[in-house]
Amino acid sequence: MLTTRRRAAAAAVILSGSLLMTSCGSSDSGASDGKTLRLWHYEAPNSAMGQAWNEAIKEFEAKHPGVKVKVEEKGFEQIQKTAPMVLNSSDAPDIMEYNKGNATAGQLSKQGLLTDLTAEAGKRGWDKKLSAGVRTTSMYDANGVMGSGKWYGVPNYAEYTMVYYNKDLFKKYKLAEPKTFDDLTAAMDTFTKKGVTPLANGGAEYIAQQYLYQLALSKADRSWVDSYELYKGKTDFHDAAWTYAANTFADWVKKGYIGKKSTSAKAEDAGVSFIQGKAPILFSGSWWYGRFQSEVKFDWGSTLWPGSNLTLGSGGNLWVVPKNAKNKDLAYDFIDITMSKKIQNLLGNKGGIPVAADASAITDPKSKELISHFNTVSQRDGLAFYPDWPVNGFYDVLVSETQKLMTGSEKPAGYLDALQQAYDKGAPKQ
Repeated sequence: MLTTRRRAAAAAVILSGSLLMTSCGSSDSGASDGKTLRLWHYEAPNSAMGQAWNEAIKEFEAKHPGVKVKVEEKGFEQIQKTAPMVLNSSDAPDIMEYNKGNATAGQLSKQGLLTDLTAEAGKRGWDKKLSAGVRTTSMYDANGVMGSGKWYGVPNYAEYTMVYYNKDLFKKYKLAEPKTFDDLTAAMDTFTKKGVTPLANGGAEYIAQQYLYQLALSKADRSWVDSYELYKGKTDFHDAAWTYAANTFADWVKKGYIGKKSTSAKAEDAGVSFIQGKAPILFSGSWWYGRFQSEVKFDWGSTLWPGSNLTLGSGGNLWVVPKNAKNKDLAYDFIDITMSKKIQNLLGNKGGIPVAADASAITDPKSKELISHFNTVSQRDGLAFYPDWPVNGFYDVLVSETQKLMTGSEKPAGYLDALQQAYDKGAPKQ
């Protein structure tokens, strides 16, 4: 989010057996004790990434006798809001998970707060392991625009959004699983008539804006995405796709598909409502998958958003090395181990989407389904990034304006006017 996500912090990260020497600090990072690697990330312990990175920490410490990984618990929003200040200080961590895109990692790179990883990416082969679509968010030009320039981050997983649905509730109400858009809307109609709010939602964070963006994507194509995300053309928020999205989203709120009470709910609230069986449908990212495998007690399934070739997604959040990190060589080693086959295969079997795993090593049936859906999206060039990425501060604009659309205090036309104004203010002049 953005793959924007707010999650509890936990474990963490990386290293590759073949390339690990006895690194002890960085040659260009200033003072370093070479005995501690400070890591910030915000993945839940039972998420696929949290489990894989915990294992990577063990491997790292085993290969670096006397070096300890110090994981510092941070929330997504906390890192999002404080990163520029912290990274510009002597208190910067050695390695950090950070949100990818122009408005986040792109801004930090533009401000000179991140280490250029281009040489390391070539030397360690990271550039060869990442597909073109996933690699887009690793590189930023001098203006902080993704897709070209220098390497400032490395994702060791990929992600995309999908429809999660409660199979038990669908069976209870004799509903077809949502394979078409008509199936989806028919199910939402039935649930609403039975007094069940069908869509899990979090208006205070990224969930609501991603529903709306997906509706727009269902009427868009690749050139539309490139114009919006990469400035390869003019973006008009009153075009057919955005207009359809805003009108449909507002209509869904009126129909009760989306609860007005969810205006102030967080992403975690939306996920928990699905886990507890209260909401039969959640449209969100693959970052929930491992957790759902661990916590959901009913029969559930997932499918790509029906009737759309495009969906939200990209390479995963980035490992970045702050410019002021004191143990850069250890951080590079760390990144390398998360890219190793052992950690990649583990990540895949725990409900993540690895970028460099052995396909034959993924044995869990649900994990195979997850990766199969991702391959479908990837093969049709369907990863459309996230709505908050194009300009700095756009995430907060999307949250507040989408909340207004939910409460009815703003009409679709006014909503689109506000987005156009914020986008035009922040986008590069063409």
